[in-house]
Amino acid sequence: MSSLLIEGIGVQNWTYIIVGITFALYIGIAIWSRASSTKEFYVASGGVSPLANGMATAADWMSAASFISMAGIISFAGYDGAVYLMGWTGGYVLLALLLAPYLRKFGKFTVPDFVGDRYYSKTARIVAVFCALIVSFTYVAGQMRGVGIVFSRFLEVEINTGVVIGMIIVLFYAVLGGMKGITYTQVAQYCVLIFAFMVPAIFISIQMTGNPIPQLGFGSQLADGSGTYLLDKLDGLSTDLGFAEYTKGTKSLVDVFAITLALMVGTAGLPHVIVRFFTVKRVKDARKSAGIALLLIVILYSTAPAVAAFARTNMIETVSKQPYASVPEWFKKWETTGLITFRDKNNDGIIQYLANKNDNELIIDRDIMVLANPEIARLPNWVIALVAAGGLAAALSTAAGLLLVISASVSHDLIKKIINPKISDKGELIAARLSAVGAVCVAGYFGINPPGFVAAVVALAFGLAAASFFPAIVLGIFYKRMNKEGAVSGMIAGIILMLFYMTKFKFNWFGGGTKANWWFGISPEGFGTIAMLFNFIVAFVVMKFTKAPPEEVQEIVENIRIPSGAGEAVNH
Repeated sequence: MSSLLIEGIGVQNWTYIIVGITFALYIGIAIWSRASSTKEFYVASGGVSPLANGMATAADWMSAASFISMAGIISFAGYDGAVYLMGWTGGYVLLALLLAPYLRKFGKFTVPDFVGDRYYSKTARIVAVFCALIVSFTYVAGQMRGVGIVFSRFLEVEINTGVVIGMIIVLFYAVLGGMKGITYTQVAQYCVLIFAFMVPAIFISIQMTGNPIPQLGFGSQLADGSGTYLLDKLDGLSTDLGFAEYTKGTKSLVDVFAITLALMVGTAGLPHVIVRFFTVKRVKDARKSAGIALLLIVILYSTAPAVAAFARTNMIETVSKQPYASVPEWFKKWETTGLITFRDKNNDGIIQYLANKNDNELIIDRDIMVLANPEIARLPNWVIALVAAGGLAAALSTAAGLLLVISASVSHDLIKKIINPKISDKGELIAARLSAVGAVCVAGYFGINPPGFVAAVVALAFGLAAASFFPAIVLGIFYKRMNKEGAVSGMIAGIILMLFYMTKFKFNWFGGGTKANWWFGISPEGFGTIAMLFNFIVAFVVMKFTKAPPEEVQEIVENIRIPSGAGEAVNH
């Protein structure tokens, strides 16, 4: 009787139930852990345990791009989509091993704080704030779009309405709780998002291959007794429709290298991830939490290629060459969101999904693949709703972290350090909260008017971080001769070059922005690598013609690198 009752609850009602429970949990945590000082607001008083910080970092890191869009990219791009896996995973390793412990030892609240003090300059701090705001707003645009997509489908509201609901929720716990509230909310969000990602993956892996481990199911034979391997079948389905073989890449080697490196070094310059390492007590704890986060991230990242293959296979088999009149209910539901579009060009009532754009009648937004996957596979309604809750957890956790970076950059680095150094702790806290409100409004605008699909927007944010922050941070830690003139010149040159290339080839602002005109054959998502190298070159050239940093600054750099992991790192 109870199982029949559960089966009788529709997807929308299940979504209300599960999303309602998770939102109540997030808001409850925010009220319980509300910040009462700037130190609690910015870095949770530096008292978070390595396990909690590792879970929070993993949730902060695994945004809507990881949960919703990465498997979607891989399902459409096949082998080429592996650049996102390699870049984002490798980047986190780079950050955890190369930068996090040293930044934690320096003991600053924010990346602009580190840049301003290491390069002994208000100008450096202002440039770093500008870069942090651009990176964070670009990144948060992708998260808000992810929120809008989930709400529009599962709560059957317009995408714009969904974005506004997401804004209100994230504003509540980000403004009230600050980093303290966000940290413990993100612990809960990690649990929700990883459960939501793995449950349908395990279900579908058993369904398609008989193997309960998706990572192994990805390389297994199908359960239909044909003896055909999943990837062989997907290759055949792809080539039948005129697409390239799923397991073969079409991107040039130079673009693959550029995108991977841009994502890696961009990760190491992301301010909302770096700030997480200031929330633990000791340098040793920063290393521990980085390792824990990496293990937790690997669970999702190693599963994403399997989810992509399952979703792509099911999608093609379910809709391609099928009569439009008999499409399943999920197809019609996604159609109402505008994320699936069917146009019957030859008026035969049959869906022609083809690589040839002139003959293709079906346009599928790649951001729906993970969310629609359980529906396509006809999994229970509660699993479908669980995935919706997971998508929201991923998007909101990262959005909250980014909003905190934005508010801290404005209140701490601009107002406290430059405009009004005498501001009280209470006044700074009010400024931080007002900055977060303004940031949410701007983020909502970008969510309603996104510059592309989620992972593409996020990839651009990584390129901007690579072009601006990575050289300044690395040289600031490992090269004591680097001075303020070199670092500032490099950051300005790198961010301007990246912004120009991005707007020219992504948004066609300056004309001629076609793929054929890409510089060195590198896409906008990979151009952060070139902009980063340009940053390094400019920084070194300018440094050669300007005076060395003061002795006390060089001593600070020497002290950062002393491996005293067990000692307390003082917050200034």
